[in-house]
Amino acid sequence: MAETEDCVGQEPHPVDDDFFKEPMKKRRRSDRDQRFRAFPSVEQSTLKEYEKLESRTRRVLSNTYQKLIQSVFLDDSIPNGVKYLINRLLALIEKPSLDPIYIGFFGSTGAGKSSLINAIIQQAMFLPVSGESICTSCIVQVSSGCCEQYEAKIHLLSNQEWKQELKNLTKLLHRPEQLGREEEDAWDRDDAVEEAIWKLQMVYGNGVERKSYEELLRAKPKGKIPTSRVITLKAEEAGELSLKLDPYIRTQRRGWDEGSAETQIWPLIKLVEVTLPKSELIPEGIVLVDIPGTGDFNSKRDEMWRKTIDKCSVIWLISDIERVSGGRAHEDLLNESIKACQRGFCRDMALVVTKTDKLHLPEYLRERKVGSQAIQSQREAVLERNEMIKLQRNKVLKEKLKRKLPTDSRVLEDSELVYTVSAQEYWQQALLTEEETEIPKLREYIRRRLLDKKRRMVTKYVTEAFGLFLLTDSFSCTDNLQNEHLHVSGLRRFVEEKIQLLEKAIDQCFAHIVQPLQEGVQNARSSYRQILGVCLVRSRGNQGFHQTLKAVCLKNGIYASRTLGRIDLNEAITQPIYEQIDPVFGGIFRSGKPSDGSALMPHIDAFKRSLQEKMTEIGIRNGWKYDSYKKSFLIQEISAILGGLEGHILRKKRRIYESLSTSVQNDLKPCYEEAAQITGKKACERMKDVLRRGLDQQVDEGMFERAQERMQHQFHQLKMRKRRQREVYQEVTQLNGITEKVKGSVTTMLTLASSQGDGLYKELADVKSECKEMEKLHRSLREVAENALLRRGMQDFLLRMSPSKSGPPKTWI
Repeated sequence: MAETEDCVGQEPHPVDDDFFKEPMKKRRRSDRDQRFRAFPSVEQSTLKEYEKLESRTRRVLSNTYQKLIQSVFLDDSIPNGVKYLINRLLALIEKPSLDPIYIGFFGSTGAGKSSLINAIIQQAMFLPVSGESICTSCIVQVSSGCCEQYEAKIHLLSNQEWKQELKNLTKLLHRPEQLGREEEDAWDRDDAVEEAIWKLQMVYGNGVERKSYEELLRAKPKGKIPTSRVITLKAEEAGELSLKLDPYIRTQRRGWDEGSAETQIWPLIKLVEVTLPKSELIPEGIVLVDIPGTGDFNSKRDEMWRKTIDKCSVIWLISDIERVSGGRAHEDLLNESIKACQRGFCRDMALVVTKTDKLHLPEYLRERKVGSQAIQSQREAVLERNEMIKLQRNKVLKEKLKRKLPTDSRVLEDSELVYTVSAQEYWQQALLTEEETEIPKLREYIRRRLLDKKRRMVTKYVTEAFGLFLLTDSFSCTDNLQNEHLHVSGLRRFVEEKIQLLEKAIDQCFAHIVQPLQEGVQNARSSYRQILGVCLVRSRGNQGFHQTLKAVCLKNGIYASRTLGRIDLNEAITQPIYEQIDPVFGGIFRSGKPSDGSALMPHIDAFKRSLQEKMTEIGIRNGWKYDSYKKSFLIQEISAILGGLEGHILRKKRRIYESLSTSVQNDLKPCYEEAAQITGKKACERMKDVLRRGLDQQVDEGMFERAQERMQHQFHQLKMRKRRQREVYQEVTQLNGITEKVKGSVTTMLTLASSQGDGLYKELADVKSECKEMEKLHRSLREVAENALLRRGMQDFLLRMSPSKSGPPKTWI
């Protein structure tokens, strides 16, 4: 699974001023060792072996890079093959050791997200918690590092971003003239109005809600806003940082006193990054993300909210045990989590039920319908109830996922989709043991997830580095040079034929979406009026909804309210289409091997295998040695080129998925703008009329059909797209489509493979010792993997033999 951007599969960039730059310095050994403190000794040994393998590989790459740079430094012209090699070496040297794994804690108000994070990091009350109201007001990321102190970076909206929000807030607070008494009361109770007043008063003080936008631009905020728009806090102890951080991230309740200077800039905060020093519980490379449940009225914060969800490779849906059985808020969050699996990098998700120690024993015993064994204590009742919740919610969640995701999705293969946790009992242990709170179980999942990613990353890194050294040897290789050009020419023709077949296979793959799209469009045409009607109706009629609807229109159909939840008219109107395409869309981007040819990656894998098999066949038939450096380089480079495509495809997936709602939003923008300008008597009804008429008109003019066309166009662009960009020294072709990326990269590779016959060869620096070292490191991969497997087997055996310990929990790897 490609969770983050890969460096492989990119075309060689032109040589510029960065060509001779120094690679980044390697991490000190003492710092590297600190990364393993969160792991048991057995897993520490495995990680240290992989870390050592990676470190030695980086050292060999760096030495080779320096030698090559010195050998060509004074040359007027550098052969293309040497440029390619040097650029690839530098890219590998500077490739991050491990891209972060983002685990999203996604839940509604009071679900216990912050309490759960506090328990996992073993810091009680570190993030603000409250059982009765919203506490965390923005996205908070918690990770560990090799720093000596606890540190927090508070990122504020830029000056331009805040000006845009000011403009929208003042539009919401423009009170229409000649309102009736009932309309005035409704306006005062409007959720959007209350929130706008609240934000402005926090920043500028009481009475500012009556000021104009121009007046507010001249007003001075109460709190100090740094010009860098970043506030950095540091402390020696966790409690000290928590006290400093609390005013920035705790939601300030309306009606409270003005509070400290820190609370006065709360509405400007968009992200908080917290770094823990050398954590023994959370390994470096893991980022725990506390995500508010609804997004934000501010466009930048709302965009960050959505992107944060999409970059999480794991989403834990957090739900209070008293609200887990349903409700609109829970369903909305579940649907948003599933969409993250469709459009983002998320591959694993689970329901984490919190506050599971809460149980009224007499009521539970009266309603208990299962089990013949008598319940002897509160603890037994809690454990039995928790197991029932797991069975019930696991079944419900799996059925929901089956309707939305492909049948062979990884998340559906896991028998355990539900955790029942209690942060309070983790600290008190009055009813449950530490293991029974399942906090250690979540930590175990986190460790195994990182360990598996590190293994895959180092294996890929060492293998790709080995391929580059095969290229250096291929420049010096002299076996059968007279037939070299003929060999590669035949392979080039074969590649062209296979690329044409790949294009046809991708077309057939994408064709699976057409019929569901058409059916979804028909469903949307027949149901859009009813859907809009539901979206525009709130309890008590229009009371308290006037300015909220205006906020929806000001934000082009989207408004994230802290009390009403998230309102997205564009997504709601296109929901009938998404319901039709979701299983098929997910199937196109899955990594399994379906028999119907609907998945994209198996076609690319088949193309890679056919190319590698053909290279082996040509090499044997035409006299290449079985262990020819040339053949090995070609096979290895094909894997590197095509291996990077999955990350490229996943990054494009979000734009394709959202193209339907984005298309509808663009078509309805004139309607939203017209409705947002309406003021005066019965403004709410007049806004609704404008939206109804505008939507009718757009549907009659083919709005849903245009959305369908735009999604199909996005699929076509993913397959093949080429554009040119003028750079300082030369024109570079940027290949954004799948087949264009493959064609460009493979063509470059084949040109290098036949370089000797084209006069490309140049005497390179002596890197024979580095080549031998890299060959040893490549052989060591298998030994490290076997050692890890042996250690894991011994650990499992000892745990099974120990009567006082249960086996390690099943985790998703």
